[in-house]
Amino acid sequence: MKDKNTFYITTPIYYPSDKLHIGHTYCTVATDAMARYKRLQGYDVMFLTGTDEHGQKIEDKAKAAGVTPKQFVDDIVEGKGGILDLWKLMDISNDRFIRTTDAYHEEAVQKIFKRLYEQGDIYKGKYVGKYCKPCESFWTETQLVDGKCPDCGREVQDAEEEAYFFRLSKYADRILHLLEDTDFLEPRSRVNEMVNNFIKPGLEDLCVSRTSFTWGVPVDFDPGHVVYVWIDALSNYITALGYENSQYHDYDKYWPADVHFVGKEIVRFHSIIWPAILMALDLPLPKKVFGHGWLLLEGGKMSKSKGNVVDPVILAQRYGVDALRYFLLREFPFGSDGNFSNEALIGRINTDLANDLGNLVSRTVSMAGKYFEGGKLLEEQAEGPEDAELIGLCAGLRDKYEAHMEKYAFQDALMDVFAVISRANKYIDETKPWVLGKDEAQKPRLARVMYNLLEAIRICAVLLTPFMPGTAEKIFAQVGADEGLRTWESAGRWGSLPAGVTIARGANLFPRIDMEKELKALEELEKKPEEQAAPQAPEKKAEEPKAPAAPEYITIDDFDKVKFVTAKVLACEAVPKSAKLLRFTLDCGEEFPRQILSGIHQWYEPEDLVGKTVVACTNLKPRKMMGILSNGMLISAVKEEPDGTEKLHLLMLDDAIPAGYGLC
Repeated sequence: MKDKNTFYITTPIYYPSDKLHIGHTYCTVATDAMARYKRLQGYDVMFLTGTDEHGQKIEDKAKAAGVTPKQFVDDIVEGKGGILDLWKLMDISNDRFIRTTDAYHEEAVQKIFKRLYEQGDIYKGKYVGKYCKPCESFWTETQLVDGKCPDCGREVQDAEEEAYFFRLSKYADRILHLLEDTDFLEPRSRVNEMVNNFIKPGLEDLCVSRTSFTWGVPVDFDPGHVVYVWIDALSNYITALGYENSQYHDYDKYWPADVHFVGKEIVRFHSIIWPAILMALDLPLPKKVFGHGWLLLEGGKMSKSKGNVVDPVILAQRYGVDALRYFLLREFPFGSDGNFSNEALIGRINTDLANDLGNLVSRTVSMAGKYFEGGKLLEEQAEGPEDAELIGLCAGLRDKYEAHMEKYAFQDALMDVFAVISRANKYIDETKPWVLGKDEAQKPRLARVMYNLLEAIRICAVLLTPFMPGTAEKIFAQVGADEGLRTWESAGRWGSLPAGVTIARGANLFPRIDMEKELKALEELEKKPEEQAAPQAPEKKAEEPKAPAAPEYITIDDFDKVKFVTAKVLACEAVPKSAKLLRFTLDCGEEFPRQILSGIHQWYEPEDLVGKTVVACTNLKPRKMMGILSNGMLISAVKEEPDGTEKLHLLMLDDAIPAGYGLC
């Protein structure tokens, strides 16, 4: 009997005929986050993933490549830049990895097939129908959509061959009850699809062997046949635990699975075929199948054949693994389709991770180090009226988070965590630590403010651990949270951090990204796929110490090329749909006013700048921003503020200076 303190979760086993893309990564990252969450709660977790390596498509691709099918899949799975490297890069914490070419799995599949045959659930016949080679799926005429495969939309071909069939129709009534009367399959919309498209039209028996190719598990009592994908691939969920083999011995400990996470395109296999096989074997059914949506690109599902694959390796190496993991689970509701774009990824990193989380940690740790010697807070602390709301949000956060996670609502769980992070940033503005730090008598109050911020950050970091494990570790180190303060229990207790905690300032967690420059860089990478990096970071070679580089001086002639002039602000307004751009109309001493855009709305309101005298570079090449032409650039300086943030100061001159004067 399954141990109640265990949790068994799986991804689909992936077909290694093509390079994995961001869509595959999406499912595996979600499964990893759920596994880490359950471990955080104290469960004994088994997280299984792997590869489905048999079939005609593999055999054909291997032949075209001039290698054996096993050599072909070995390279994709275990070779440099292969699936195992990608999962390592993405910090996937799977406990077991199964390959359907593993000897123990093939042994178990033969036993399962033979048992089903001997008890009459598999019989020999002849298959006549339609076959989709890319999907390796058989279809009847009525199941086709416009004469094409209903899953991928590709052409199908006529198929006729001797085959064994599984009596799927025998279990139609039980499957219908399972889907309609229980919560076995979620989201509920998937149930309607399965019932209306497959069961009510009449559930037909299933072809489970092939004779037209040889790359598969042989049917040991009929050597001309190989076991087809349904029994071969789907059985991995139990063979990986030791069912019908001696490789492992924890079937009784973990089965039935608590949840299978699968893409919606294979819900049919997991919610109809797989439970029917288990019913025939008289085995317990999984507790849940959850069919998540697709990541869409330009309105369609990502597919290598369509040429619209997004490489997770490039994204992870450019922006960090945790940033990519966070984006995938924060941007889209897990049960629905989501539109992927590089703009959305960079925007989410800048807004949530750089502006909110990174800024909060940086400001808090910077101020604590600045106002308290050695970064150690005073144990004598004074409460204030601003404290109650932040403390209340933190105290109730874990329970709200848990309710979302149990429903696989990753997006909602993250939104609640970041609501607290946003409130903590607001708390800094309310309490003004930089003002408190000027008055020695206010040190106890300042210590309490710093403590509240550090404790809020700690609790949020615990709950971010399943999503961003590397980032959470960095945060714990900075806020002084030891191992005992990184637990599920401690996340539910406000005040776990010692009053006299010592902080240790670290590097900025998430630097902001220049959207325009980065999108151009990604466009260039997409044009040169041969230059895309493998999932492994390059090894750093030892270098001889070098003398400091000499300054790169410019001549007076170089400087004279840049034209700086004084400019009067005639009008200033916010650019619609932009959070940072202001549009200036400037008198630069020219015949007509000049238009310049500047990204300073974070620091200035447009009405405060009208009438001011600023400095503009007027011979910079014009460029469009948000579809508006900017003819130059305004000059400014950046200064670090007492609260640890950076503030931009627009360079302004005496209003008595006329417009159009050159700087010298």
